[in-house]
Amino acid sequence: MTQLEHRYATRNVPRYTSYPTAPHFHAGIDGEAYAGWLAGLDSSHDLSLYLHVPYCRQICHYCGCNTKGARKDAPVIAYARTLLAEIDLVVKHLGKGRNVAHIHWGGGTPSLLPADSFLRIVKRLRGNFTFKESLEHAIELDPRTVTEELADRLAAAGVNRASLGVQDFDAGVQMAIGRHQPFSVVERSVEALRKAGIDQINFDLMYGLPHQTRETILHTVELTRLLSPGRVALFGYAHVPWMKKHQRLIDEAALPGAKARIELADSARAALLDAGYEAIGLDHFALADDSMAIALHDGTLRRNFQGYTTDTAGALIGFGSSSIGFLPQGYVQNAPDVGTWTRQVNSDRLPIAKGIALSSDDRARAEIIERLMTVYEADIGAIARKHGLDFAGFAESFGQIGEMVADGLATTDGMRVHISEAGRPYVRVAAATFDAYLARGAARHSVAV
Repeated sequence: MTQLEHRYATRNVPRYTSYPTAPHFHAGIDGEAYAGWLAGLDSSHDLSLYLHVPYCRQICHYCGCNTKGARKDAPVIAYARTLLAEIDLVVKHLGKGRNVAHIHWGGGTPSLLPADSFLRIVKRLRGNFTFKESLEHAIELDPRTVTEELADRLAAAGVNRASLGVQDFDAGVQMAIGRHQPFSVVERSVEALRKAGIDQINFDLMYGLPHQTRETILHTVELTRLLSPGRVALFGYAHVPWMKKHQRLIDEAALPGAKARIELADSARAALLDAGYEAIGLDHFALADDSMAIALHDGTLRRNFQGYTTDTAGALIGFGSSSIGFLPQGYVQNAPDVGTWTRQVNSDRLPIAKGIALSSDDRARAEIIERLMTVYEADIGAIARKHGLDFAGFAESFGQIGEMVADGLATTDGMRVHISEAGRPYVRVAAATFDAYLARGAARHSVAV
């Protein structure tokens, strides 16, 4: 690793799936504030819905999600009942019939919801919202749980995109991360989904896992190419055992160092490009006919808590424990533990634990960061004026980009910042220069690459 790579790749910076980032949410925003935000939401805004199901049959060692093990269906069924009640509660404040452009089920493993529970939730959503004809209805799936029966059920419910957690196809790596999942299992999952008519398929891959080598990750990309998902997300494993104690099951000595992480990321990226995928932002790839590649070229690519997205809805409504929502007024997050979330919903209270109201400065910086993260450039002056602000308020942040300019990783033209090809792997570092909150808190973040 060169000195330059080491200086940027090892910095701890947020992933910027929101701004301000979640560590800066606070308890001053509660269910009462959220109720007012919902009631004041412009009826012309399309909505995006996120439903979080925090259960898996077992927890993989690498997992950074808010989830827990559930070997029996009883807690999942009880959770589904509370989801139904939360939908009714939100609609009471929001009003019925709002247009929905995107639905995303995450977790956890949302397909653990028994058929009756899942279909009741979808029916409740349809009864309270208006699904647009162009609706993208996506779900995250563990390939080990996908059967033809499940695929048919999802398709019948209107699901048209599935995201499969592949991570890595190497048996040794799988053993080290506690996820035995042979290629044949993923292949059967893809076949079942396509047979049911769900042909928009994403794969999630990871680099930086224990025992990964250049050869193993290239083999994973080659097997991915054979199954031809429309999108691939290539995430860097974030080793945060101080936050996720089960990650202590991973042998830290087997984790690749900073230099090896860069080599793994670069090798996988090059192989995906060679396989015909187009790079989308920092860590996504898409085939030319996928809607995400189209969004990149028509300027509508966005970034939210699912990462890069085609979702342009004006508000995101989160359901389920720990889920995060976004409205024009700010961010809200539900109670992270299932017990508190359940008690609040059953008490007819919106289960908000924390959030943050946005200032004009927040909105401007959020737009700057999103532009840098999606299209690698931002006109700071124009964005400041759009939000009724003066460039002077961003001059210090703009000046900090000078380090990357001097290193050939960025250029400036007037008040415009452009991240060079060489600087794109470190775009999170560039985004961090415009983060007015970063120095205020002691939150620990993952490395930039």
